Amino acid sequence: MTRTELSDAPPPSPGGSGGDRGEHALSHGLKQRHLSMIALGGVIGAGLFVGSGAGIAAAGPSIVLAYAASGLLVMLVMRMLGEMSAANPASGSFSVHAERALGPWAGFTAGWIYWTLLCVAIATEATAAADIMVGWLPGSEPWMWVALFMALFCLSNLVAVRNFGETEFWFAALKVFAITAFLLLGLFAVVGLVPGVDAPGTSNLTGSGGFLPEGANGLVIGLLASVFAYGGLETVTIAAAESEDPVRGVAKAVRTAMWRIAVFYVGSMLVIVTLIPWDDKSVVSGPYAAVLDHLGIPAAAQVMNTVVLVALLSAMNANIYGASRMAFSLIARGQGPRFLGRVSASGVPRPAVIASSVFGFVAVLLNFWWPQTVFQWLLNMVGAATLVVWGFISVSQLVSRRRLEREAPEKLVVRMWAFPVLTWVAILGILTVLGLMLREGDTRTQLAFTACLTMVLIVIGLFRQKYLPREGRAAGTDRDGGSVRRGD
Repeated sequence: MTRTELSDAPPPSPGGSGGDRGEHALSHGLKQRHLSMIALGGVIGAGLFVGSGAGIAAAGPSIVLAYAASGLLVMLVMRMLGEMSAANPASGSFSVHAERALGPWAGFTAGWIYWTLLCVAIATEATAAADIMVGWLPGSEPWMWVALFMALFCLSNLVAVRNFGETEFWFAALKVFAITAFLLLGLFAVVGLVPGVDAPGTSNLTGSGGFLPEGANGLVIGLLASVFAYGGLETVTIAAAESEDPVRGVAKAVRTAMWRIAVFYVGSMLVIVTLIPWDDKSVVSGPYAAVLDHLGIPAAAQVMNTVVLVALLSAMNANIYGASRMAFSLIARGQGPRFLGRVSASGVPRPAVIASSVFGFVAVLLNFWWPQTVFQWLLNMVGAATLVVWGFISVSQLVSRRRLEREAPEKLVVRMWAFPVLTWVAILGILTVLGLMLREGDTRTQLAFTACLTMVLIVIGLFRQKYLPREGRAAGTDRDGGSVRRGD
């Protein structure tokens, strides 16, 4: 059996041997086609289909600039993450890289704040998906659909990693087909090739207040909305550690990130604001449905509801997977409760999958019971978590790149462009977005809550690093050494 050195060391078994003990490790069950489609579909989330409406309403046609600017920042972050992940593939991804570069406290903080973010995201996605189903079947109850979706994806992730890969492959394929069809149809309408629809020219781009109808303030609000629409791209580097060829998979995914972001995000925003007025009331509730309705597509709203449902279920599936692998990696490095670190004979960290799903389900209940209090606190706590993670990625790459150049230059399969200039540009961009969040009441609250959570995790991480022994380190391995089992 071939064994490949990776950065997550599984914790030793609490006792004895068996089919579900800690001596097993994650498998390489994801094929290249799975990873390629996960990378492709990972940029198409429900936030793009629904959340973009608020950005357009705030920024007008200049939302194209907002998505382009935030897209450039994301490209830099993904390039840095790709460089580190190709050099040292690990299911803990940026958490492992932060620990290598900055110390265990950094890996602890980045990993657990991301785990919390994913679990809260599972709750919001399950709730939104249930709302769509209740709209189609008014006699049903939301909790029924939440329970069904949570059970379905939890079970799917419990069996084998290839189940996650296969499910996500088809979800991603449907999303890619939908957004591609939308872009092609929109392009035909823009140039006047759709029967019954006049070519709009630039009237919607320059009318109703011009390209910047709400001025710089509107552009800033649009920028903040667009930044968080890109969340979730990191999952592909987590999944790559369980693929047939982790290095090649990460390298390919990162290198194609630029055109995917440009086409899917910036391209679709340009189509929307070109075809319909930005201040049309239908844009806020659903810009994609508004365009399809404008083009005379039958049942446009229901078509988009179907696409959004697929995007939500895809995100739930990916977030349960990502949360469980992040938890497993943290536990394998002695950064969490060891009983959750067991791995089944098929290479699945089942306790971590269950724990991530349970937290998500509890968060759903909190959303049903106290949507304006407890659940809102959870949302606020992770409101800026994506930026915190991006910050750890940027600083880690700044440190690890010099170390790699000195110790193992052959591992630099993917290189950050114009290092270190663009790394510093990315750090400055992240700090700028954090500063802009202070301007708005809602985002200022999110920033405060997230800052408190981050500081608590840093303090705990520093305490553990100084006073607690390193648990879960396999005998004979270095700090991050470990192995991943092929098969299943």
